[in-house]
Amino acid sequence: MTEIAERQLLYYTDLPKVELHAHLNGSISSNTMKRLVAKKPHLQIQNGMTMIDKGQKRTLEECFEMFRIIHQITDTAEDILLVTKDVIREFAADGVKYLELRSTPRASPTGMTKRMYVETVLEGIRQCKEEELDIDVRFLLAIDRRAGSEIAKETVKLAEDFLHSSDGLVLGLDLSGDPTVGHGKDFMEPLSEAKRSGLKLALHLSEIAGQEEETALLLNLPPDRIGHGTFLCNSSDLVETVKSNQIPLELCLTSNIKGQTVPSFDQHHFGFWYNLGHPSVLCTDDKGVFATDLSLEYQLVASTFNLTSEQVWELSRQAIDYIFAPESVKSHLKEKWTKLKPDVFRHIEGIPN
Repeated sequence: MTEIAERQLLYYTDLPKVELHAHLNGSISSNTMKRLVAKKPHLQIQNGMTMIDKGQKRTLEECFEMFRIIHQITDTAEDILLVTKDVIREFAADGVKYLELRSTPRASPTGMTKRMYVETVLEGIRQCKEEELDIDVRFLLAIDRRAGSEIAKETVKLAEDFLHSSDGLVLGLDLSGDPTVGHGKDFMEPLSEAKRSGLKLALHLSEIAGQEEETALLLNLPPDRIGHGTFLCNSSDLVETVKSNQIPLELCLTSNIKGQTVPSFDQHHFGFWYNLGHPSVLCTDDKGVFATDLSLEYQLVASTFNLTSEQVWELSRQAIDYIFAPESVKSHLKEKWTKLKPDVFRHIEGIPN
């Protein structure tokens, strides 16, 4: 690696970053996965079953099959605690200063209940805080589309309980899961209830083509952020609704390429929304499954869309405005960014943009 390449790499790693779309079980690194698999040799899991290496792709259906395998490996509270702490440490090592993890509460035959699952994730967050890692971590409970509306109502109730009892760690809800299953109308009642109770909503929308009706319905809530929004651009009405409500988008380049919902990096919808000046934040989605990290996502965006170092910095700094934590946290983060900027930019002094 040349000296210039090394300095550019340091810039992206040291760049303070905000991660707002990270599924806990999809963020498990290969190192952590090896430790988990070693504890469950009877499952006979190989690396290719839980991670998509560089240059490889999978269909969306195959991606969701990988999650079913990962869930088999993480079926105890002990596993969830290990995973939570490792994922947080890895994000912190990658320069992420604020992280909103998301995960669907899961019960398992090992005796882990859904409430215990959430409590274990929160315990992992607290233990990392005691390690004095330079990262502020919050949690969103996820509603899985495949589980239907009744389970969604249970998840909302659980999230409401933790909203009031977790000392600000639980902030909202995610709607995710296989986008080909179910319909948004099935979740309007629980999501409306969640919004009334003060929970923030981050909804996966328009991940696949042909969902204009569902997307328009869910945009009526409206959500506080949109995950992916890959095919929003196909409808001028949807674009106008998103713009007029100024709903931030969580954009995940590597995930969309490897999951084959976007054909190439230069055709990614980041370019469309960025050119509009619309609120957007770069995210990893599943850094373990898609073998990426947030520094790499920023580097990809910069090289693909010819962003200057200053534009990259602004993309990162503006992401603070889209977090679900209160204004006091946003102010603290903005102060941190201002303080860190001179040191981060030293890596690229003298390198032409």
